[in-house]
Amino acid sequence: MSEPAQTPEAVVVRVRPHGRAMFWPSLALIAVAGATGYFYGWFDEQWQNLAVLGAAALAVLLLWLLPLLGWLGRNYTITTRRVILRSGFFVRVRQELLHSRGYDVTVRKTALQSMFRSGDVQINAGLDHPIVLRDVSSADLVLAVLHDLMETSQNSVSVQRQQTEAHASDETTAWGVR
Repeated sequence: MSEPAQTPEAVVVRVRPHGRAMFWPSLALIAVAGATGYFYGWFDEQWQNLAVLGAAALAVLLLWLLPLLGWLGRNYTITTRRVILRSGFFVRVRQELLHSRGYDVTVRKTALQSMFRSGDVQINAGLDHPIVLRDVSSADLVLAVLHDLMETSQNSVSVQRQQTEAHASDETTAWGVR
């Protein structure tokens, strides 16, 4: 018997945390550039002017470049079959969650996130701790997409597993014995 042809996996959306995370680092970059332009050439000694440039370069590295790399290093991909979380820049971590497993999805929004229509999308698949898509734009839309994808990817095995887990067992067990 031949298996039915599966549709190829397609990327539905690629998101990363809201760009608002780069507000303070960008403001620090502007302040460092302004301070460097003002203080460079202010001192009589050349080494002091070079120290201003060195301090500016260090400040740009710590206050802007590292947060930028951290922000760029985290992204979330939702495909027709799974949710993929990638994080890290030098050490990459990848997590995947299949839609066919079935899961609960929750959106949590702070007041600031509500103003920007973003939020934390929490995916609870029965693991030790839930997977969290932190501060994604259009969190309600991501929630709706995840619900739709999970419903369309339901197969007989996952439906049967969810039904057996939903019904309590009638058998009585002794303490610590299964």
